[in-house]
Amino acid sequence: MSFTSPEQALPPERRKAKRFALCLTLAALLLVLGFGFFHFISRANREESLDSFVMGSYVRQTLWGPKSQDTMLEVCVRLAELEAHLTWRDFVGEESQRDVANLNHARGKKVEISSETGTLLAEAQELAKRSGGAFDPTIGPVSALWSFDESPSLPDPEAIAQVLPLVDYTKLSLDSEEYLEAVPNEDGSHTDSLGVRYPAASLAVPGMAVDLGAMGKGAACGAAVEEYRQAGVKAAVVTVGGSVGLFGKKPDRKPFRVSVRDPKGEGSMGVLELTEGFVSTSGSYEKYFEEDGRRYHHLLDPRTGYPAESGLVSVTVWCEDSGALSDGLATACFVLGLEDGMALLESYGAQGLFVDEAGIVTLTPGWAERFSLTGEGYTIG
Repeated sequence: MSFTSPEQALPPERRKAKRFALCLTLAALLLVLGFGFFHFISRANREESLDSFVMGSYVRQTLWGPKSQDTMLEVCVRLAELEAHLTWRDFVGEESQRDVANLNHARGKKVEISSETGTLLAEAQELAKRSGGAFDPTIGPVSALWSFDESPSLPDPEAIAQVLPLVDYTKLSLDSEEYLEAVPNEDGSHTDSLGVRYPAASLAVPGMAVDLGAMGKGAACGAAVEEYRQAGVKAAVVTVGGSVGLFGKKPDRKPFRVSVRDPKGEGSMGVLELTEGFVSTSGSYEKYFEEDGRRYHHLLDPRTGYPAESGLVSVTVWCEDSGALSDGLATACFVLGLEDGMALLESYGAQGLFVDEAGIVTLTPGWAERFSLTGEGYTIG
C-alpha cells in the first residue's frame, strides 16, 4: 500500500506555487531573525559615555556592553560615597561616612572605618614602608599648611618644622581580622579564600592627620572597575583626574590607547597601548603657584615638608590589580627620583614612564614596546 501526502495530491502548478510561498516566508523569517541578531550585537558592542565630577576632578566613563547607562549611574553613586569616606577635611554629611575626617578628629581614639577605607589605609602604609617614607598617608598636617586645593601659599618655615614630626606612618594603627571570602570561578563555582579586613584605625598623636589625596583618584578607578565587573560589562575605560582604569576587551579586540600628558605643554607627548589594569600620572604641572620668582608644586616630600626636588617633571605608573596603588606609586616615584623610583616599581612588579627636567623619557623594560613618543622636545633614554 502506498502513501500519498496532501502536497503530492495537489496539481504540479499548485505544488510549485506553495513551495515558492514557503521559501518567501522562510526568507522573510531569516531576515527578521538576522536583523534582530545584528541589532542585539550592535547594542551589545555600542560605545556609551558619561561625564561627571568627583574628588575635585572630572570623571569620564566609556563602556561597551548591555546596561551601560545604568552601570555608569551606579558608579557615580559609588564614587560619591568613596569621596565622603576619604575626605580628610571637615565634611558636611553623615558622620558614619566620614572615615578619614573622623579619624583625624578623634585625637588618638580608635575609630570604626569601612572595609574599603581600611584596605586603602593598609595599602598606603605598606607603600610608605617600602618607599622609605617618600610616600606617607599621614602627611595631612603639612598638606594643610600648603593648601594646594584651596588658596596655596608658601608656609612659614617654622610652621613646617613644627608639624613635620606629626608625619609618621608608623603611628597609624589598624585593627585587623581574618575572614573567609567566596571567590567566584569561571565555571560558576566558588573557592574559599582567606582575606584580611581592617575595621578600625587610630592615630597615636593628637594633631596627626591622614591625607589620602595621592591615592584617591586611583582608588576611584578601582571602585568603578569593580562595579563594571559585577555588572557584566564587556569593556570599560574610566578616567578620574590623572588616573585611568582599563577593564575587559573592546569589541574590536584592539589594545586600549592611553595618552600621556605633555608635562611641558598642551596635549600629549605619547601614547601607551595597554590591556587591563590601572594607569596613574603625577606631575609638577598639575597644581602649582609662583612666589618671589620661584615655582612650588603640590607633590610634597613627606620627609622635608617641601615640594619634592627629584629632577623629574612627570611619572606615569601601571599596576595590574590596584588603581590606588598605581596612584600612590606615581607620587612615591616622583618624590624618590628616577633610580630609586625604578627600583620601587620593580619591587611591586609595576611598569612606569619617567620624564625628567631635560626631556629625557625613561621606560621600565615592560613598556619599551608599548609606548610611542609623539611629542616634540623629548628623547627616549
